Amino acid sequence: MAKIKVKNAEITIVTVAERDYISLTDMANAKESESRAADIIKNWLRTRYALEFLSTWEQIHNPKFKVVESDHFKIEAGLPSFTLSASEWIEKTHAIGIIVKKGKYGGTYAHKDIAFEFGSAISVPFKLYLITEFQRLKEEEQKHLGWSAKRELAKINYHIHTDAIKQNLIPKELTPKETSIIYANEADVLNVALFGITAKQWREANPDQKSNMRDNATINQLICLSNLENINAVFINENIPQQQRLIKLNYIAIQQMNILERVNNHKFLK
Repeated sequence: MAKIKVKNAEITIVTVAERDYISLTDMANAKESESRAADIIKNWLRTRYALEFLSTWEQIHNPKFKVVESDHFKIEAGLPSFTLSASEWIEKTHAIGIIVKKGKYGGTYAHKDIAFEFGSAISVPFKLYLITEFQRLKEEEQKHLGWSAKRELAKINYHIHTDAIKQNLIPKELTPKETSIIYANEADVLNVALFGITAKQWREANPDQKSNMRDNATINQLICLSNLENINAVFINENIPQQQRLIKLNYIAIQQMNILERVNNHKFLK
């Protein structure tokens, strides 16, 4: 819930299902007394132009909208005996562009598109001021959101960076002795190329862990691992012996992890 001030009147804005709804009640109060707000909204709803606008909006945004019911209201629009409340419109047509809330911040609310149109019933200057203040609010929210997201990403990347130092994320270059070992499981060729150990060695070193080595990998390691899987498949098709593949994959892993860590540090911490 947020509030904006339009020509000395406080207008409430609520977010429902990721849509912004502006209080028509607050807007009507800005024109007349609180006791007359409901009448202003009803008088607007009973006009053919308002019903045409509402029906068109619903047909664009609401697949469950009952067009036949709205057509019935449009036929009666303008007749002296015709009246229509927001609750009745919602109930009969299954509209989502207008909502009625109860409680502390109760009243009739409308999607911003509809609220801006309703602003014409208040006054043209009021409508323009409303649009200006609403846009200002959204710009401020985006600035705050961008700042918060950037700050959180910087924190995350800082931990990734320090973990890289602590855990030696950049793969080590394998020794001739290490590369001479033939691994029966092709998955372990990738594990050794990237992590420096086999899955069995990791489990033995982490007996209390219920997950596996790859479950504990960082995003960059998983990206690199995915690339290594594709490259290894090419190497296998080319009939490159396993020991040579391991050496090549280890070299590629070192290059890619250095690039990934460097790119991410620049992207998130700038």
